[in-house]
Amino acid sequence: MAISPEFPWLIAVGFLAQLIDGCVGMGYGICSSTILATFGIPPAVRSATVHAAEMVTSGVSSVSHAWFRNIDRGIFFTLLIPGVIGGIVGASVLAHVTTRVVQPFVWAYLLVTSLVVLFRVIVSRAPIAAKAQGPRLGAVAGFLDAIGGGGWGTIVTSTMIARGVTPRYAIGTANAVVFFVALAISVALRFQLGKMRYDLVLALLIGGAAAAPLAAWVTCHVPRRTATIAVGVVVFALGVTGLFDTLT
Repeated sequence: MAISPEFPWLIAVGFLAQLIDGCVGMGYGICSSTILATFGIPPAVRSATVHAAEMVTSGVSSVSHAWFRNIDRGIFFTLLIPGVIGGIVGASVLAHVTTRVVQPFVWAYLLVTSLVVLFRVIVSRAPIAAKAQGPRLGAVAGFLDAIGGGGWGTIVTSTMIARGVTPRYAIGTANAVVFFVALAISVALRFQLGKMRYDLVLALLIGGAAAAPLAAWVTCHVPRRTATIAVGVVVFALGVTGLFDTLT
């Protein structure tokens, strides 16, 4: 396996991406995919690379969040199977269809969701029960995560918080489920593409695995209102940037 010149930089990218993702429940795939795009990596290979690395980083993150009791089992099981199925379908689409048609709708959705999240901070809505989370959220997020090279946490975490789920459990549960979604997407793309940049995978997972425990500890101690505002701001910024880049 040849080591690319970007290897040390991608370790830092993996660390920062997982630190952001573990703290606010989103950003690993999107941050990593954006950097890989600047290196000229094709979308399908980029998605396969990011999700292969995410299997390890999300696995470490899941264990860390479980240790700090940040996972809601009820939400976990409502997202698991639909998320895996959506991821496999999205991987199949990515291998054969361009993603530029659907990307503007993804970013627009995130913009609306971010405004809902910030609105909830203002009106101080109470948390809702886990049963309010439906399988459609997991299926849609899994599909979009596959075709976009990331986005599971951005969609799932922000949507759950917008619905009123306590940020600690929304973040921890989203991080736990994404391990299985990333596994499904990575395997599906590996079979369909027949190739993968293992040097990039290794760099991303080294940095991500190192950051996961620290991020889980931060999540356990961050106040709910602060975490909610952070999620809203991060999603809004990603939505504006992504929509602008896609349309221009």
